Amino acid sequence: MSNIPDSLRYTKEHEWVAETGTALILRVGITDYAQSALGDIVYVQLPKIGQELGADKVCGEVESTKSVSEIFSPVTGKVSAINSELNTAPETINSDPYGSGWLFEITVETAPQNLLSAADYAGITA
Repeated sequence: MSNIPDSLRYTKEHEWVAETGTALILRVGITDYAQSALGDIVYVQLPKIGQELGADKVCGEVESTKSVSEIFSPVTGKVSAINSELNTAPETINSDPYGSGWLFEITVETAPQNLLSAADYAGITA
């Protein structure tokens, strides 16, 4: 059973979105379910700071010992920060997917309305 925090919102592509405490800046990562399915993560390609991303569009990838999986932006906006620690320690996503294993932060114009609740996401991972 994977960990699905109630405080986050989710996508069908197994990304999570959290408020950062700064208006209209959201933090994005991959879910516990996704990191578990991938296995040992060995490389992460993140979007670049300043890059404009479209909702549901590929913006990076995660490579594990099993496979390569695309990262989809859950929202439309501009990348305002990346987790550069993942360049040297991509396995952090496995050990702490909802904490220090976050991927990037994105500035949006309006709060997203199309994300899943924890209960809804749990329904698609069951």
